[in-house]
Amino acid sequence: MIMVELPAHLRTLAGVSGEVALDLPADGPAAVTLGEALDALEARYPVLRGTMRDQGTGRRRAFVRFFACKEDLSHEPPDFPLPEPVLRGSEPLLVVGAITGG
Repeated sequence: MIMVELPAHLRTLAGVSGEVALDLPADGPAAVTLGEALDALEARYPVLRGTMRDQGTGRRRAFVRFFACKEDLSHEPPDFPLPEPVLRGSEPLLVVGAITGG
């Protein structure tokens, strides 16, 4: 079970009030990738398609970041394996809306 924490605006859009639990098969520590987790999230909540990644290219949107186990996964490729604590469900995959300003 992978837990995903979404920013408030995406929780509202998806109609959820807390963490989202994704039941993804994990045959080993590297069995579930960042891309697979995001695919499963978008499949479960189709309204989120295109909000975190460009639908055509699959690239991360500029003001969205992905974190797990205090590491920034935002620039990792879609086939990047999620950390073991995320796969066990003891740590969440965080989707964070980036802030800019000056």
